[in-house]
Amino acid sequence: MTYSPATTAVSAGRPPATANQGLNVPVTLTSTYVASDGGTRPGDLGYGRWTNPTWEAFEEALGALEGGEALLFSSGMAAIAATLSLLPEGGDDAEPGDGGPPVVVLPRHAYNGTLALVRELVGRGRVRARLVDVHDTAAVVEALPGARLLWIETPTNPMLEVADVPALVAAARSVGALVAADNTFATPLLQRPLADGVDVVVHSVTKYLAGHSDVVLGAVVTRDEALRARLHSHRTLHGAIPGPMEAYLALRGLRTLHLRVERSGANAAALAKRLAGHPGVERVRYPGFGSIVSVEVVGGAETAERVASAVRLWVHATSLGGVESSLERRRRHAGEPDTVPENLLRLSVGIEDVEDLWHDLQTALQVLPPSP
Repeated sequence: MTYSPATTAVSAGRPPATANQGLNVPVTLTSTYVASDGGTRPGDLGYGRWTNPTWEAFEEALGALEGGEALLFSSGMAAIAATLSLLPEGGDDAEPGDGGPPVVVLPRHAYNGTLALVRELVGRGRVRARLVDVHDTAAVVEALPGARLLWIETPTNPMLEVADVPALVAAARSVGALVAADNTFATPLLQRPLADGVDVVVHSVTKYLAGHSDVVLGAVVTRDEALRARLHSHRTLHGAIPGPMEAYLALRGLRTLHLRVERSGANAAALAKRLAGHPGVERVRYPGFGSIVSVEVVGGAETAERVASAVRLWVHATSLGGVESSLERRRRHAGEPDTVPENLLRLSVGIEDVEDLWHDLQTALQVLPPSP
């Protein structure tokens, strides 16, 4: 039977229902498994760097939600690095006609870590990068010829631009490029890129999937067995493996994903509407779904920092996707693109009472200078 995503989040990744046995998969703390007689056989767990039953339970649940097979990684960056490792090494298999490093097309605005890793790979001559405005479908299509990978982030971080995923996948297919999509902001409850033809979905599990700001984990999901095998090999050989306790906590957090997404999304929609009418706010960026709202406040970087420091209920923090509401001026980070406004605050809306969140924001916005 096919269940709804809400039911899947609660039920997937559990052990068989057996009398007097646990409802939840336990934390398996081992580095070593006893071998079967007669050498390695299919189904042998092998060694602790290869797999773990606690990881597998989370992977089963996330795979069911995304519609593919998942692999859990030690961090979102580890998952991103593994996905970028799918690019060829260059030479004749890179860009037809020049033998140079392979080309990756990716959003100008994206997770800072993704952009930093691509910059490092460019500096080492490992890849070439073409930055695009991912919401401009025509511009992305124009940048694709010769590319080996299209990286999609939608909504983008922190500008919240939304990509036309089916159109971009079709264009990438026409030039023979793989497509990877970072689905951290939307989660599989609001967007399922694999269903639109994306090859690999990437998550920072740290954020909405785990949802409680207490683990650092990443994941990839794919329907392609060959790609999954390559990603699994990368995880094993590079040691980018998760801890079993982190996997257990992430799976426990995943059980309430649908409730958290529903509540935080409703809060975000209400706050976006109110902020749009506030005299201290120049612009609100909100795609109409999800729990992230970006606002450009009156004044520059200094006034935006004052707002971030003035909140009491909201947490001034870099991360996002937890049950608590947090905010941050993104340009405080040196690697953030200079096309991100200096006065932009990214708000990760949590599940608190919306009136309390609004009161705290209103109080903090009082530190701003009056509108001209």
